[in-house]
Amino acid sequence: DQWKDGRRRHLFRAALQDGTLGDPVDLMGAMDADAPTKPWGDASEYDFASDGGVVFTARDVGASEPWSTNFDLFYASASGGEVVNLTAANEAWDTAPTISPDGKSIAWLAMSVPDYEADRFRILRADFSDGAMGEAAEVAPDWDRSPGSLAWSSDGKSLIVHANNLGHRGLFAIDAGSGKVRELFVDGAVAGEVEHDGRVFFTRSSFTTPADLWSVKLNGKDERQLTSVNEAALEGIDLGAAEQFTFTGANGDEVHAWIVYPANFDAARKYPVAMMVHGGPQGSFGSNFHYRWNPQTYTGAGYVALAIDFHGSTGYGQEFCDSIQDNWGGWPLDDLKLGLDEALTRYPWMDGDHVAALGASYGGYMMNWIAGNWSDRFTCLVNHDGLFDTEFMYYSTEELWFPEREFLGPPYESRESYDRWNPSLHVDKWQTPMMVVHGEQDHRVPITQGLATFNALQRRGVPSRLLYYPDENHWVLKPHNSLQWHAEVIGWMDQWTKVEAGAR
Repeated sequence: DQWKDGRRRHLFRAALQDGTLGDPVDLMGAMDADAPTKPWGDASEYDFASDGGVVFTARDVGASEPWSTNFDLFYASASGGEVVNLTAANEAWDTAPTISPDGKSIAWLAMSVPDYEADRFRILRADFSDGAMGEAAEVAPDWDRSPGSLAWSSDGKSLIVHANNLGHRGLFAIDAGSGKVRELFVDGAVAGEVEHDGRVFFTRSSFTTPADLWSVKLNGKDERQLTSVNEAALEGIDLGAAEQFTFTGANGDEVHAWIVYPANFDAARKYPVAMMVHGGPQGSFGSNFHYRWNPQTYTGAGYVALAIDFHGSTGYGQEFCDSIQDNWGGWPLDDLKLGLDEALTRYPWMDGDHVAALGASYGGYMMNWIAGNWSDRFTCLVNHDGLFDTEFMYYSTEELWFPEREFLGPPYESRESYDRWNPSLHVDKWQTPMMVVHGEQDHRVPITQGLATFNALQRRGVPSRLLYYPDENHWVLKPHNSLQWHAEVIGWMDQWTKVEAGAR
């Protein structure tokens, strides 16, 4: 959400003696790179070696940065000087270096497919001494999950990770020698895990519970909830229960989905449906609690929330994740159709005549795609920061590696793929009322995509509304804007979807 101004984020080291801080040393020297990396990098991207040096993650690729995911591990001695690239042989993503407690080994996460941000992170391990790394070996090569974190246990025998897994973000311990994977905690969303004295401490949230501190033994036993931070705040608030189901989706594959029941649920009533489509598209609408895109927002307003982890979602194996490439409006749309039908059959209190759909980023793309390819199903749509034109999106986004992977190259080499999944080529069929939301500071899906969507709706005479944020990026982050966002979105859905709204 900001333009480059020539400044970089570097790691510095300074001696601390008798409460006095010495002169800082830039450990990265002349590297034209950021550490931690932008925008998501944090302290998990560097670790201290036993000799006082630092191993860190950075992407130092020059002008190819917009189309490269070649992040590497680098070693810098405590005194600075020459920086050594430890993973130059791998042109894909290397990150999350962690030194073993005895200082003799290093483990890290590595992808194997260059220029692809959603490849499976493998766990690699190698001997490490004096800034030199031995031959890497993969730990748990047959485990078809992609860790989002990595840390050693204090005894050096296990590697602790969290990873998306079947609609949850679970906690796992992996034997550093044999690669055997143990499930420690797999209900809800785990984050921030730290091991001490044989117990792993972490935060856990779910569709029905904000984050609290939990702990579990390294053998997966003796789960304990340690805090109830929001107990008083939630007193008297009815949250909808969450339930997961599976169905046979596109290609005959098993697909997972969640429903979240309306607040104060009454099985004798009929409830309108809010079908929520996640972004990424390599992501998951897993069980967690967040102030953005929280199903409880809609269930509290009288809807049942439906979230389907369509083909391309994470946590179901790499083949399932990869299946969305050159397939953006194919199998995922089939999954949404089949999943909605399955939900209406399973839960007869869901009102199939009053269904709204909403999504952001890829989910916003899907709203545009639905508008032209499933145009008679929904009472209304909500499109937040969604793609309108796949070709022009390529020429305006700051992440060129992303469309080049998803559509098999740049448009001038892969015209057929960009056209095949281009919502702008189906505007002639648009008829469903749509709210368009976009932030001026969004460089991922630039504002022109949202304005083009709104222009197309207006020119077609389709009922539409534009919610524009001059001070937001790809997400609505400011609290006062978030309150307005939810009021406007739910108001739009109520206008077109609630039974009492009458004829559309």
